[in-house]
Amino acid sequence: MMQFLKSHPFAVEAYFDSSVVLSFAVPKEQLIHLIPPCLELDLLNEQYGFIAVAMVQTRKLRPKGFPAFMGNDFFLIGYRIFVRYKTSEGKRLRGLYILRSETDKKKMEWLGSLFTQYKYQTIDIKQQREKDIQLIQSDSSGLQVKFRRAEQEIPLPKQSPFTDWKEARRFAGPLPFTFSYLEREKKVLIVEGVRSNWTPKPVQVLEYKIPYLENIGVESPVLANAFEITEIPYYWKKGKKDSWR
Repeated sequence: MMQFLKSHPFAVEAYFDSSVVLSFAVPKEQLIHLIPPCLELDLLNEQYGFIAVAMVQTRKLRPKGFPAFMGNDFFLIGYRIFVRYKTSEGKRLRGLYILRSETDKKKMEWLGSLFTQYKYQTIDIKQQREKDIQLIQSDSSGLQVKFRRAEQEIPLPKQSPFTDWKEARRFAGPLPFTFSYLEREKKVLIVEGVRSNWTPKPVQVLEYKIPYLENIGVESPVLANAFEITEIPYYWKKGKKDSWR
């Protein structure tokens, strides 16, 4: 029964006030051991894999079809690796594998742990905004990200492996699919996200500190891109299982 509940057994909807995603380029050798054998890294030039740190302010998160007043507002932080998966039918899907999820409320940790495989933990999350500059930080996790929104063109981060923002958008996230490996069943759980009005806008990262990346053994990650999307209706379909081998 618990395994069934953790398989995303119903669709969920929410409204994204803002989703800020920083993607880091990492040599593939540092990431391969972090994903299950059913998945493969989504690579750039057969050299770099990517870890995304997504910071999302959600509103009215609830089972799809429930009235909005029954929803809850949560701030979510997710650490995800860009991956690919070949289904039992031969389809090749591109998506994300979640390493860890954080939230500002115990209720979301409890619900997330009950209905998903996304490894939720509750941390303190603080936000400060002054004009076009915003700071997101957590004392308990040590995370600190300061970024600037701008109407004019923003250059790619220094040392980014991308040649331009068009190429960088391929690794902007979130992607349509999220994958979890159900080891006991030898199956892959696939959750598809559906969105509209999808226009990622580059933001300029002024400073960042993300201790979790060091904690999992990632050395010298390179900030590759940073995007924000705002005011997005979003929903996740009920999870589907696919047999692997």
